[in-house]
Amino acid sequence: MVDDVFELYKDHLTGDEEDVLVIIYGILDGFKSHELDKLYQDLKAEEKFEMIALYLYEKLRLKMFQEGIGHISNGDDQDNRLLH
Repeated sequence: MVDDVFELYKDHLTGDEEDVLVIIYGILDGFKSHELDKLYQDLKAEEKFEMIALYLYEKLRLKMFQEGIGHISNGDDQDNRLLH
């Protein structure tokens, strides 16, 4: 499916992540629930694993961003004054 989608949209892709999301949401919006179930059932075991792993990765990354985890602060470096 990825190869087919790529072939359809390759001339419209700019390398921007938002472009890819718009295309994906547009495609998935046209699917009915039972069609998504069938698509999932037809995946190989490693494809299912990869899909779930990427889903969890994105959800955890989003949660960390929302909670401010991973933000590097040098607040304890000095007294936050600009020295120039």
